[in-house]
Amino acid sequence: MPELPEVETARRLIADQALHRRIVGVDDSDTFVCRPHSPGQLRDALTGRALIAVGRRGKTMWCETSQVGRLDAPGGPDLGIHLGMSGRIVVVSPEGRAAEGGGPRRRDAPARTAWDRFALEFADGGRLVLVDKRRLGRVWLGPDLDALGPDAGLVTPEEFRNLILKGTIAVKARLLDQSKIAGIGNLLADEILWQAKVSPSARVNTLRRADADRLYRALQSVLRSAIAKGGAHTGDVIAARHPGGTCPRCGAEMRHGTVGGRSTWWCSREQA
Repeated sequence: MPELPEVETARRLIADQALHRRIVGVDDSDTFVCRPHSPGQLRDALTGRALIAVGRRGKTMWCETSQVGRLDAPGGPDLGIHLGMSGRIVVVSPEGRAAEGGGPRRRDAPARTAWDRFALEFADGGRLVLVDKRRLGRVWLGPDLDALGPDAGLVTPEEFRNLILKGTIAVKARLLDQSKIAGIGNLLADEILWQAKVSPSARVNTLRRADADRLYRALQSVLRSAIAKGGAHTGDVIAARHPGGTCPRCGAEMRHGTVGGRSTWWCSREQA
């Protein structure tokens, strides 16, 4: 599932390769992925414009668009993009080379697939495509970010302490709550808690300030590493999340259970 690091790689791909290219066609025929828009609405809104900037909060991206007929002047609608559980962004160059962002890095990305759910066609012959086998991604105009908390990569230590320590919920469930801190998914949460040596089921009101600060440091370290290596799946404890797995740090047995409705793994010794 794409988490913040994967979405950030997709954002960087769009920023590096898809901006300031005139849009001459839009495939918005998938009414589920393009909800609530009917076929043709996104095409009519975007044709003749260009993407001029791309932002991200947590797992949600948005592209600012230009005025019609301009490649750099702001004034068009924002285009929201969410990768869902399996979506990826593919950007095709004018020469037909395809680059992919939003999942584990691959040497080659196909320019067209059976799972293309939304596409922008550029005047230079290239494309930007949302590829999504499970069809759970989404593309829409005017994304509302008010329901999201601060981005996990930008939250300050003070903000993090205030968000993480209030209430009685399990700490893993709090980390996964996008309305509190945006961008942390299941793999990142397990990695952060393992790095910080905090039990995933610990109630947030039982944590000390030192625990919160250790979690914050782990969060920042885990995000930096995952973005650099290509995704949340590259974490140090991820390969040990299976029956018979042992903690990479101390060698103790890894335990499994459900916390906050999600499959969870933790070290039986250091996260007891």
